[in-house]
Amino acid sequence: MPKVTLFDQKGSNVGEIELNESIFGIEPNQSVLFDAIVMQRASLRQGTHKVKNRSEVAGGGRKPWRQKGTGRARQGSIRSPQWRGGGTVFGPTPRSYAYKLPKKVRRLALKSALATKVQEANILVLESLSFEAPKTKEFVAFLNNLSVDTKALIVTANVDETVALAARNIPGVTVVEAAGINVLDLVGHNKLIITKAAVEKVEEVLA
Repeated sequence: MPKVTLFDQKGSNVGEIELNESIFGIEPNQSVLFDAIVMQRASLRQGTHKVKNRSEVAGGGRKPWRQKGTGRARQGSIRSPQWRGGGTVFGPTPRSYAYKLPKKVRRLALKSALATKVQEANILVLESLSFEAPKTKEFVAFLNNLSVDTKALIVTANVDETVALAARNIPGVTVVEAAGINVLDLVGHNKLIITKAAVEKVEEVLA
C-alpha cells in the first residue's frame, strides 16, 4: 500500500497515512485519462453558435423574375444561399456537445489521475483544514507552510464555505468537496492537497 506523509495545517509532519492500493496504487491508464479529459472539456462547450438559414433571413418573399423567357437562370428567391445576403447552408445551430463515457471507464480515469499524483509525489494529505474566518491572508500563509507555490487543488470532505471564500481570490487555487473531485481538476493542478476525511470518502466511493 502506498504511504504518504500526514501534515497538519501548519505544515508539520504528524505521521503517515496508508492509501488504498486499488485506488492510489494502480498503474495509470493514460488512454482512459485522455478520453475522460476530452469528455469533460466537450461538456464545458456552450454550443450557442448559430447562423440563419434561408427561412430565417429577411426578404425574398417574391420570385425575382418570371420562370421562362428572360434568358437568365430560374430563381425563386433573392435569399437563396447563392445570393449575397442569402441564407447559410449547413451552418452551425445550437447544440450540446456533452456525452458520457461508461461508468467503469470514468472511475478508472479518476483512479488513474489520483495514482499519478501519488507517483509524482504531488499529493499532500492534511490531518484537517479549517479557518475561523474567510481570510485570504491566512490561506496564503497555510500554502506557504506547505511550501506550495504552484497551482493547487484543495479537496475537503464536505462543502466548507470558509475555506472556499478564503481561497477564491488566489490564482491557480481551486477548492472542491470530495464528491466533486474530477479528472480535469486533478490534471489541471500541479498539487493535490486533500484532507484525511476526504481521502476516506474517496476510498469509500471508489474502492
